[in-house]
Amino acid sequence: MGTLYLGVTKETVSKYVIFSGDPGRVRKIISYMENVEEIACNREFNTYTGYYEGIKITVTSTGIGGPSAAIAMEEMYECGMEVAVRLGTIMGLKENLGNVLIPRGCMKLESTSKTYVDSSYPAVADYDLINCMNESSKQNSLIYENPIICSMDGYYSEMKELKLSNKMGIDVKGKIENLKKYNIGGIDMESGVILTLSNLMDIKGCVVTMTTVLENLKDYLKGKDRVKAEEDLIKVVLDGIKIYASKEMR
Repeated sequence: MGTLYLGVTKETVSKYVIFSGDPGRVRKIISYMENVEEIACNREFNTYTGYYEGIKITVTSTGIGGPSAAIAMEEMYECGMEVAVRLGTIMGLKENLGNVLIPRGCMKLESTSKTYVDSSYPAVADYDLINCMNESSKQNSLIYENPIICSMDGYYSEMKELKLSNKMGIDVKGKIENLKKYNIGGIDMESGVILTLSNLMDIKGCVVTMTTVLENLKDYLKGKDRVKAEEDLIKVVLDGIKIYASKEMR
């Protein structure tokens, strides 16, 4: 019997797991893989296992935000996950549109990780995985950075102004300006949870994101540029896992 939400088992999950919020992006990721099998599709969780250049990898979607990302992490850990990589997009706070951000750590302004451990517990990425993803970025001729990023819960209350936030007088721009004072490279909604749980689980974890929008959507990748950025991101993560796996085998 599979796990409660993802419907996965120890027999169907690889030790290498890629987490991507968007189910549509999962289908793009597996298009680069071979011998792919659909494991289960339930709610926001679409899960597949296949091979990338001989390396067995499981790919699953998590939807948006920390709570569902934590469910996916928990159930993959239950099934033997040893390496967790978040593959997704991020809102840049610098002039870094189109850059790959591979954060060394994450400021936690989300609440899910705090249900596991005190907020002072750091959300940091595994050093070896960061180096492999950096190497992969170089091999794919992409500009990359290793900043500190921030995870938040409220998209339309903390990251992008909309009708209700304006009506309520919520200072979204002010919140973003405060983060920029701390030299934060970008904002997302899942990395704080992924990195915190990876460390609590004593597994390898990292985050690889592409800056597809800038603060408060003042600029964003469009059309073919957005499509290529997503393809580049997928290649960086898959090649990075291959690099890491090859070093594990030595």
